[in-house]
Amino acid sequence: MKIEIGNKLVGEEEPCFIIAEAGVNHNGDAELAMQLIDAAKDAGADAVKFQTFKTENLLSKNIVVPKHVESKESLFDTIRGLELSEEAHYTLSKYCKQKGIVFMSTPMDNNSVDLLEGIGVPVFKVASCDLDNLPLLKYISKTEKPIILSTGMGSISEVGEAVEVLKSNGNSDIILLHCVSAYPPKVEDVNLRAMETLRNAFKLTVGYSDHTIGINIPLAAVALGAKVIEKHFTLDKNMEGPDHAVSADSDDLERLVFGIREIEESFGTGVKVPSKDEIEMRRSFRKSIVAIANIKKGATITPEMLSVKRPGTGISPKYFDFIAGRKAERNLSKDDLITMDDF
Repeated sequence: MKIEIGNKLVGEEEPCFIIAEAGVNHNGDAELAMQLIDAAKDAGADAVKFQTFKTENLLSKNIVVPKHVESKESLFDTIRGLELSEEAHYTLSKYCKQKGIVFMSTPMDNNSVDLLEGIGVPVFKVASCDLDNLPLLKYISKTEKPIILSTGMGSISEVGEAVEVLKSNGNSDIILLHCVSAYPPKVEDVNLRAMETLRNAFKLTVGYSDHTIGINIPLAAVALGAKVIEKHFTLDKNMEGPDHAVSADSDDLERLVFGIREIEESFGTGVKVPSKDEIEMRRSFRKSIVAIANIKKGATITPEMLSVKRPGTGISPKYFDFIAGRKAERNLSKDDLITMDDF
């Protein structure tokens, strides 16, 4: 099944859909957010994604501070400083259209869904933290827009519950992203084979949302069949904010996009035949049957008179036993390539 996102098709036999996850790395500044859009477009990403929320609707007084977040102020004040206004959402969406890149944002509540629906987003991305937020999933389903669902912190049964809720509320355009919600995760915990588990269990398009340092793991995910890659990125890893240090920078993102496209180009058709260049190389690198002694016309050719050497422009070595025992039709000199007319 293929799903249309903007002017892109996502699914098997289609290019990997690359999401540059700006997240909250704009630090609440719409101008910085536009610079992130520029960087994502310049890197070749298909979409740039933000987060849509109101802090008072997102956090309770009992919030537990994540280990990777360091701040001199309260977490509530830190997160509130990362909000984008409604006006900024419309501005950024319009700017994305001008730049020719898909605008995306993750809604954290129903009001955020309404805002993004009013803007006209082509797809909804659900964060791992809301995998079990079935009321939110039901609400998003009613938009009838495609849904990209991250599955971090979840079990296969929880993914199943979420998929069932989405489908039972009329939405089957679902893409599942394997994710490990640690910042960054240990490489041994990444478990990329879980993508195959998700694909086989739910018969849906799968991808990978990455929080590792560097680009090797998402490149490996593409090689294993990920059709969507989401990667956090920033303009400067040294900026203050919760996610900058564990994000890719613009250079990393550009190298990631280049690497994904190169990997995809390498997939080919799957038909095992020599390439055009290999056919030419075969003439030099393969071997042929040659005489290793002077052989007189009429003499019986014995195995001891023959060897196998480069180039590959003569008779293939697979015919060695066929030639041995036959009579020479002409005088052969040492290192002569044997031809079919020689016996």
